[in-house]
Amino acid sequence: MITAAAVLQLLVLAGALYDTGGLLTSPGARRPMWPRPRRGRAALEAAERQLVEQRLHGRIDAAAYRERMRSIADGRRPRAGHHG
Repeated sequence: MITAAAVLQLLVLAGALYDTGGLLTSPGARRPMWPRPRRGRAALEAAERQLVEQRLHGRIDAAAYRERMRSIADGRRPRAGHHG
């Protein structure tokens, strides 16, 4: 029982030291594990906003909206033109 408590305390201490070390390092030294291209993500977000606007104003029907939103979710820009 005492051994388990000691191991748990060591794990908590190691986690606290790790977090403190992460806070003390410069932001430039930290790299995201899976960097995403900003331009691609921004383009998909813009396409999503445009698609929602088209749906809200009645320029496309529900089926076309679902199809195009699915392509955005898959990481592809929806086809231009072709209003349904």
